[in-house]
Amino acid sequence: MTKKILVVDDEVVLTKMVKLNLERTGNYTVLTINKGSEALAAAREFQPDMIFMDVMMPDMSGDEAIAEIREDPELASIPYVFMTAIVTKAETEDMGHNIGGNEFLAKPVKTEELIETIERILG
Repeated sequence: MTKKILVVDDEVVLTKMVKLNLERTGNYTVLTINKGSEALAAAREFQPDMIFMDVMMPDMSGDEAIAEIREDPELASIPYVFMTAIVTKAETEDMGHNIGGNEFLAKPVKTEELIETIERILG
């Protein structure tokens, strides 16, 4: 059974590459959204198993978008991982891959990192 992954990032090229690379494995169905403000509606319609969320987007920050999603009881338990270019990969390792208890990946994110993260969290 394929896992449904929602990717929210304002970088269109990044979301296209993530979708292509994850779907190529045959294990994932990926929906990409390029505006944080559209994340809640997309999550309601798509019902993802997991969400990858960019931290900084022009219309709505990732933490604001996740806060909206968390307010919906049907979506509140969906695991999410922030993606950010704010910190380096070395800094993520120093911080144990989380900020304030929220897991995150430093961009650019490799497909192998995404898959490892998905499998570790979803099993």
